Amino acid sequence: MLWLFCLLPSTRAQTKIPLETVKSWADAFGGELYSIVTKYSGSLLLQKKYKDVEPTLKIKEVDGLELVKKFSEQMESMLRRKVEAVERLVEAAEDADLNHEYNSSLEFDYYNSLLINEKDENDNYVELGDEFILEPNEHFNNLLVNTTYSDIQLPTNVYNKDPDILNGVYMSEALNPIFVDNFERDPTLTWQYFGSSTGFFRLYPGIKWLPDENGVISFDCRNRGWYIQAATSPKDIVIIVDVSGSMKGLRMTIAKHTIITILDTLGENDFVNIIAYNDYVHFIEPCFKGILVQADRDNREHFKQLVDELQAKGVGTVNKALTESFKILREFRDAGQGGLCNQAIMLITDGAVEDYEAVFEKYNWPDRKVRVFTYLIGREVTFAPNVKWIACNNKGYYTQISTLADVQENVMEYLHVLSRPMVINHDHDIIWTEAYMDSALFASQAQSLLLMTTVAMPVFSKKNETRSHGILLGVVGSDVPLRELLKLAPRYKLRTAMINGETGYLSMDVKVPVDKGKRVLFLTNDYFFTDISGTPFSLGVVLSRGHGEYILLGNTSVEEGLHDLLQPDLSLANEWIYCITDIDPDHRKLTQLEAVIRFLTGEEPDLECDEELVQEVLFDAVVTAPMEAYWTTLALNMSRETEAGVEMAFLGTRAGIMRSALYVGSEKISNRKFLTRKDKESIFTMDHFPLWYRRAAEHPPGSFIYSIVSEDDSEGGGLPKVVTVSTAVAVAVDGKMGIAAAVGVQIKLELLQRKFWMAMQQPNDSDCSALDGACPLSCQDDILNCFLIDNNGFILVSKRPAETGKFFGAVDGSVMTQLLNMGMFRRVTMYDYQAMCKVPHHHHSGARPLLSPIYAFLAAVKWLISDFLIFLLEFNMSSFWHSDNLADAKAVFHHSHKHKKHDTLQPCDTEYPVFVYEPAIKETNGLIECGDCQKMFVAQQIASSNLLLLVTDATCDCGIFPPVLLDAKEVKYNASVKCERMRSQKLRRRPDTCHAFHPEENAQDCGGAAEVSISPTLLLLPLALLLR
Repeated sequence: MLWLFCLLPSTRAQTKIPLETVKSWADAFGGELYSIVTKYSGSLLLQKKYKDVEPTLKIKEVDGLELVKKFSEQMESMLRRKVEAVERLVEAAEDADLNHEYNSSLEFDYYNSLLINEKDENDNYVELGDEFILEPNEHFNNLLVNTTYSDIQLPTNVYNKDPDILNGVYMSEALNPIFVDNFERDPTLTWQYFGSSTGFFRLYPGIKWLPDENGVISFDCRNRGWYIQAATSPKDIVIIVDVSGSMKGLRMTIAKHTIITILDTLGENDFVNIIAYNDYVHFIEPCFKGILVQADRDNREHFKQLVDELQAKGVGTVNKALTESFKILREFRDAGQGGLCNQAIMLITDGAVEDYEAVFEKYNWPDRKVRVFTYLIGREVTFAPNVKWIACNNKGYYTQISTLADVQENVMEYLHVLSRPMVINHDHDIIWTEAYMDSALFASQAQSLLLMTTVAMPVFSKKNETRSHGILLGVVGSDVPLRELLKLAPRYKLRTAMINGETGYLSMDVKVPVDKGKRVLFLTNDYFFTDISGTPFSLGVVLSRGHGEYILLGNTSVEEGLHDLLQPDLSLANEWIYCITDIDPDHRKLTQLEAVIRFLTGEEPDLECDEELVQEVLFDAVVTAPMEAYWTTLALNMSRETEAGVEMAFLGTRAGIMRSALYVGSEKISNRKFLTRKDKESIFTMDHFPLWYRRAAEHPPGSFIYSIVSEDDSEGGGLPKVVTVSTAVAVAVDGKMGIAAAVGVQIKLELLQRKFWMAMQQPNDSDCSALDGACPLSCQDDILNCFLIDNNGFILVSKRPAETGKFFGAVDGSVMTQLLNMGMFRRVTMYDYQAMCKVPHHHHSGARPLLSPIYAFLAAVKWLISDFLIFLLEFNMSSFWHSDNLADAKAVFHHSHKHKKHDTLQPCDTEYPVFVYEPAIKETNGLIECGDCQKMFVAQQIASSNLLLLVTDATCDCGIFPPVLLDAKEVKYNASVKCERMRSQKLRRRPDTCHAFHPEENAQDCGGAAEVSISPTLLLLPLALLLR
């Protein structure tokens, strides 16, 4: 294919590059490369070995629906065991409470997770900090734990010797033997815990809990999704906040903190809106006017930003706000929208001049379908009777919040009220949370983020004398990492798992980003899905068309297979489950390969193994066994001069077998991470096949895929040093083709470069008579630039070493633009819906403090005065003589302001380009108009590879063309689209039960004046923080 652009008389003549010369270079280089990689990978031998056994092979098509149903049954069984463990904890906790008599003067020492193993200056253990043996445990991510005992965590604002805490901790000691027994019955259990309604958190196995950099423990179990979902039914909430002039200063600060705390108690089953009122009523997000929106994470965070911007001014008129709130809730209730269970209004104000009986009579009485919770802000009690009357006459709860330290405990009261109907009925609903990343629970332990779900159940008081009060003791739960569920998946039969809908099937063409988004695989996937009985979950599996939908079944004897399994170059995918090793403690130390061998030899008759997968392993071990001898012979006979740079050969089979051999000493390997757990992309994991396997499988068998190791992946940083080369090995039976294995080599980039420059030149005595253009020619000539690029446009070889590994479009935008226009490359737009973007900051003039030293001084004085005033206002002097609770609001606020300073990223959607070569176009050339010159280029495919040779004119400056970059750009949505996205509900399965009201409920238990006092030991903490 020849592309020519019109020549203009004014342009300077370009360097003419003979097409025949470039083709001969490409052929010579391609032939040399193919010879090296086929020889040292042994790909032709491996292909022959699989070809030889084709007559004995069967290719079985995976039945996706049968697979997903079987998988679902296994998951149901596993999840049922988790539920049974939680049910045993609930029973033990409720029996312990029934037999416990409250003792206000109880003295009791327990293991406080913050204080354990701490000693004073006399080398004695501090109070509540006795010796607590901790040992690393692989099952718990190698954290230091105590599997014989649980310990107690409390947030900083909860006093650790409060009588309610001591009684609750003493009563819950009964859970210790149940924790241990549960773990012995089901060793796949992870964390088990009891979150108390009073604020303490009993965790098994026990760990050492570390505070944050400010000495604060902000984790409060009552704010966690699993606690809130188990303690209450879905709820529709309208928060009404007074922003009249009387709310200025600390009152507005407390009100904002109250709203944020309420928002933190909401989840994806809840719906919310916020109305601010003074002279008039306005929704703080105009997009949400007149509706409720799902309280998902994005909307909650959006509300928090808007709340932070609220300002107090004007006069308050609460009746209009109440009327608007009742109308919204009624419309949603009548339309069958929202949570379809509890409805409530949260009124946050510093006073109410009347009781607004007419509003309630019109919109809420006599049924009282909407509860009203009132929060009186500040110390003024003039209007307290009206504010309390509103709550008590609408099945709500009244609290007074005088300091920031009061907020958490007082907000929690509404959850206890909403839980009353469920508690009185003794309905132990089992809840499963949505999948979430838990970074909070063990952030201080530097644990990696784990995607997990939690099963939880509420714990009630069974005492008859308190039945009408509906006392919620707390919630018990257990975490289930999704990795544990994925272990059940037959990895050799499917590529990944997903959560979807009901039983069914669909197909879809998908673009899968790989190699950190730099490359893309185009797959046609078949999706099969069904529900998991007894849970709110659905399960889906996806099979990729082609190699993903077939299983290879071969016959071999155990004796023959065992012999080859024992070869030292062989390993198995250790994250796959060939045999179940995590049930019996004696099996936990076994690798999967050791377990398979013991299973086959009969040493461990109790081992439960996947016999079909083990049979595949045996077959692959036998077929690939000759590769060890082949590679060893080559290593012994290598010529140091001609083949220097070939470092390693490797292969992987569909059954998860890996073999490898070194051609150099291990100390000389350029990329020591390759084929190790440090480079998870290069090995079989629970989530994926190796990247070199996946990329080879998506290309024609026999064609080699060259992948340069990017700069950030190479050891020690710097320029890339190695290239991974791989090809797929296919078998065909009865017209069906399946990928049996992938095989390859890792070579030094230096070898590739050496062979490239040797091939890219013509001898001085070349016959140039038949060539049209410069002759003799060499890529080393100053008039040429020569590049070797891969099928995604990344440079493997260039004259300028610094360009190695870079995207070609960033180096030469003119040629890349023409290749795109010609169709040799195409741009594929990819989207990242979980990106993080920088928040634009609107700074005031930075010169102001520089121009005015007085301004800087006044700013410092203002900061000192304001911080000191906040300290005085927060400090509850009336509580000086009490020590029931800890008020550490100053530390919390210090932490939040420090966090804001560094919070420069926010969730966003981005789009970014990936460039893909069209293999049907094997060669092209053209002229580019560059102003006063024309630039010629020639592109030629390298046979049996994913590589291209690019030769360009180096004498013509084509800087008028901008570079073609891979930069991601934020997707900017206009206001209407953004509004619609926020208003839309996520598809979700509603909870099966609703507990909104109960006739025996004691509605007169509706609160009173709240008082939060400070622990004497921490009385001066705010002052200390101020002086810091």
